[in-house]
Amino acid sequence: MRDSNRLQRLQQRPLWDFALALYAKPGVEQACLTLQDEADVDVCELLFHCWLYQHGLAAEPSSLNAMREERYRWQQQVTATLRELRRTLKPQAAQNEDIKALRATLQKAELQAERVNLQRWQQWALRSSVEEVRLTKSDISQHNVAQWLQDTLFSPPLDKISSPPQRVRESTQLALLALTRQLDRCDPPR
Repeated sequence: MRDSNRLQRLQQRPLWDFALALYAKPGVEQACLTLQDEADVDVCELLFHCWLYQHGLAAEPSSLNAMREERYRWQQQVTATLRELRRTLKPQAAQNEDIKALRATLQKAELQAERVNLQRWQQWALRSSVEEVRLTKSDISQHNVAQWLQDTLFSPPLDKISSPPQRVRESTQLALLALTRQLDRCDPPR
């Protein structure tokens, strides 16, 4: 895909800035936490796909797999480790100022790990070339964004995963809907 207008707009709005703005919108933080904690969704990848959608783009599935594995390892080895430590210390932090300060440091480190992850997703997208097409134009209508995100994030599809609890399926779908309601529709380039 060589659409210089879309790529230029993509470069002008860094993924980190987009993620912060989207995360601050009503219901998005809770939707992301639900997807992360109940459906094991990598929120950085989720935000990456939302960023692309916002610009009328989508990641080419055949190019996405290697990057997804690399970013998943980062999430598991770095971000999730910091998150688990932070969450484990929460009860003790209520009782001890030193542990509260340590927990705040871990929270900053977790946020920095997510920022690095988002920057790597962005760099990957912007290195799309004629030889390796990583991005394609997206023609996803606003009515289908939640389903598209679900299909993109869950392989195999959520409906085919060996018997996820009905509650998880429902909360995942509701969280995706809440999130996508906050996404602006992509304007076609002029």
